[in-house]
Amino acid sequence: MADHVIPTRADIDSYLKDRRNWGRWGDKGAAGAMNLIDDAKRLEAVSLVKKGRTVSLSRPFPVTPSAENPKPAVQFLMKGDRPPGGGAATDYYGVAYHGTSTTHIDALCHVWDENGGWDGKDPEENVLFSGVQYGTVDEWSDGILTRGVLLDVVKHRGGAHVTLDTPVHGWELEEIAAAQDIELRPGDALCVYSGREKFSATNGGVWTRGAERPGLHASCLPFVRDNDVSLIVWDMMDAAPNEYNIPWTMHGAIFAYGVSLVDNSLLEPLADVCAEENQYEFMLTINPLNVIGGTGSPANPIAVF
Repeated sequence: MADHVIPTRADIDSYLKDRRNWGRWGDKGAAGAMNLIDDAKRLEAVSLVKKGRTVSLSRPFPVTPSAENPKPAVQFLMKGDRPPGGGAATDYYGVAYHGTSTTHIDALCHVWDENGGWDGKDPEENVLFSGVQYGTVDEWSDGILTRGVLLDVVKHRGGAHVTLDTPVHGWELEEIAAAQDIELRPGDALCVYSGREKFSATNGGVWTRGAERPGLHASCLPFVRDNDVSLIVWDMMDAAPNEYNIPWTMHGAIFAYGVSLVDNSLLEPLADVCAEENQYEFMLTINPLNVIGGTGSPANPIAVF
């Protein structure tokens, strides 16, 4: 991609078609780019741990209705006696986690476009009410552990957060990686901090309203593919609406590249710790719920330094 040139619709179509990873992992394809995380990659990630300092990348369970949380999660408490003289507290959780509030990981069956879903699967045949057949979250039930890399857009912009008019472009990710002296390697988890909390503070306490939200521009797709990342962890998502009249821009990494997304991550605390430690690489671990046929899972990613 030429520096600072907005890609055309033809370019975007090419990113999502000509560079697809369909068939790349053969009979292990249902796990997608997580196949890039092998034993050696996990040991590389473990070797980064020097202090044992941990940081959660998850937002609190979103039970409060708001403009960005129109379908709040449900939690109710139960309390009962346990003779003689004891008792127990239990609670119920219910959540429609896809959306703009709950920190969650997307399975590879989650989205598709007119050309089909991940690995060329027809969603009419793959996504059935009796169960999803391919690319489901239980493919990762043994857990995800890899090297995480944070690209701090806010720091690079001198404290300025991403806005509707200033999305993150692919060339900016390249510049940030160079400025932070970070080399991405196959199987890395790409974490992109765009300043969601800072933007929300200037936008009535929410970061998205209806179809409009700041985030990453479709020009970031080649960066994801070129660097062979295994998943994207981000606080903002696809910049919307997009100017290409396509259903998915950055979410297209799911069905084109087999790259999972961890939506609605809380990355400001991670950015603060990376700055304190002067270290933008770390071990990242995610343990999705083992839901057979699930389209994703609520998640609590943990970075370890």
